[in-house]
Amino acid sequence: MRLVERDKEILRELDRWSFCLSRHLKFFGGYSSQRACDGRLKQLREAGYIDRKRILYGVPSVYFLTYKGKALLGASKRLDKIKVEQITHDIAVLDAVIYFMLSQEISLSAILSEKQMHGADGFGIRKHRPDFIFYKDGMTNCVEVELSRKTKGKLEENLKQNFETYELQNWVVPKGQVKIWEILQQNDNTYPNIYIVSLEEVEDYIRNYSKPE
Repeated sequence: MRLVERDKEILRELDRWSFCLSRHLKFFGGYSSQRACDGRLKQLREAGYIDRKRILYGVPSVYFLTYKGKALLGASKRLDKIKVEQITHDIAVLDAVIYFMLSQEISLSAILSEKQMHGADGFGIRKHRPDFIFYKDGMTNCVEVELSRKTKGKLEENLKQNFETYELQNWVVPKGQVKIWEILQQNDNTYPNIYIVSLEEVEDYIRNYSKPE
């Protein structure tokens, strides 16, 4: 098949997020309909650039790069490990990416994923990185998607590091995670760059968004 720029964009996004659902790729690829997107994904699968797999019951199939797709991008040939226990979190991260792209009017080029940041840190260096960052108006924003409670100490350590590193820190948290909300709000005076949005608001925003035909 003849690859066009839209195809390469889809491959790049799969590389930096490790996997995506078809609805995420519809948005990233700029498709006006899910049917058109799924048709192109089928062609990319048949050509051997991507594959898909159903990993968790109740969650749609995830799309990921094959060796051939990685070779085309010049990316690491090592296939990304998709962790079952992380799928719900990673899908929420991708939803948050779309939410901030729409609400903050930023492009994909203004965003760096956690995977990209760890890659830039270098082999063997492992330190905390947010789920992604984005640049807007000369400021660096970090985004943390927190679906389950960490210890208070760990959460406050991440808050402090984000405060020292980024101009703004955005936290996406389910409404039901009351303890996380309480810890974030208790630290609001210490770290005045905190912004909290509920996961439900992120999901509703995306659900109600419809791209013009």
